[in-house]
Amino acid sequence: MKTVQVICYSGHQADPSPRLLKLGDTLLPIAQIEDRWYSPGETFFRVLTDTGHRYLLRHVEAQDVWTLEGFRSRRVDTLKTRGV
Repeated sequence: MKTVQVICYSGHQADPSPRLLKLGDTLLPIAQIEDRWYSPGETFFRVLTDTGHRYLLRHVEAQDVWTLEGFRSRRVDTLKTRGV
C-alpha cells in the first residue's frame, strides 16, 4: 500500500468523491468511479482514469489518508477483450 494524494469533490454529501489522482508529479483525471464499497472507517474506490488504467484507492476516514491498493493496466483489459 502506497500513500497517494487524491483531490476530491464532496458537494452536498459528506462522502468524498475522487476527481484527480496524483502519482509523483503526474495528475491523472478520474474519468469514472466504477465501484465503491464501505468497510468500518474506510471507503474503497475502483476508478478508471483518462489513460484507461484502473486504480483501487482506499480512504481511511479518521486520518483522511488515501492509499493505492491496486492497479490494472489498460493493456491487460485490451488483451482480455481480444481473447489473448
